[in-house]
Amino acid sequence: MKKDSITLSTEKSSHYNHLEKMSVKKLLKSINHEDQSVPLAVAKCIPAIENLVKKIVQQMNSGGRLFYIGAGTSGRLGIVDASECPPTYGIPHGKVIGIIAGGDSAIRQAVEFAEDNRNQGFKDLKQHKITNKDVVVGIAASGGTPYVAAALKQCRTKKITTACIVCNKKSAVAAESDFRIECVVGPEFVTGSTRMKAGTAQKLILNMISTSVMIQLGHVKDNKMVDMHLSNKKLIRRGVEMLMQELKIQEEEASNLLNEFGNVRKAASYYHEKNK
Repeated sequence: MKKDSITLSTEKSSHYNHLEKMSVKKLLKSINHEDQSVPLAVAKCIPAIENLVKKIVQQMNSGGRLFYIGAGTSGRLGIVDASECPPTYGIPHGKVIGIIAGGDSAIRQAVEFAEDNRNQGFKDLKQHKITNKDVVVGIAASGGTPYVAAALKQCRTKKITTACIVCNKKSAVAAESDFRIECVVGPEFVTGSTRMKAGTAQKLILNMISTSVMIQLGHVKDNKMVDMHLSNKKLIRRGVEMLMQELKIQEEEASNLLNEFGNVRKAASYYHEKNK
């Protein structure tokens, strides 16, 4: 499915003209004004996001994994979200996986024409031994990225659940998606610069997806990240305070428990069992 770029809302001309003549203050205020429309656009997508989250939880509870696949900014956003799940929620590496067109080198530097390769996306997924227990979310601001659309099409032939986060209606990527999140944010402040409003919308939606999934999978208690990796002094201190608050104990005892078990949930469970 092809759409002329002029019909894509992400490619339409900015609402602002002669940006080079604006003062810095005017630029900042105008960008901020445009950004305020993004959460409102995301809010309209909540029913679609809800359906996808429920499916992801179902699949992951059955041993499946969550994949994000994209190019450029979209791919980088997926990788950021995936990489933060293990330290934040204590899940194993490889349960949420981000894939970007052009490979890991494309995270820092654009790889020319990688997003146009229709054959590479599914090859990249196959390297992870993808199965029909998994869910693959294609991320593409335009919704037309060949690397993503073709990968999702191949997934569907293998009965693998597909989804998308796009910022145009009726796109090629959405056409290959079982679950469609179409968040239309309109023209960018700088015409076509989809790392701005479209990227912000994608980031907000990714936050919503991964956070809701991890809560549903049991990695949050009350409002606390009880399975977080204690990988620095700040997080260790947070863990101690969580135990102090939940167990009503002093700092020294909380610190000793955390040192012994290395995990807030395990430390709290041991304390509760011991003091029944």
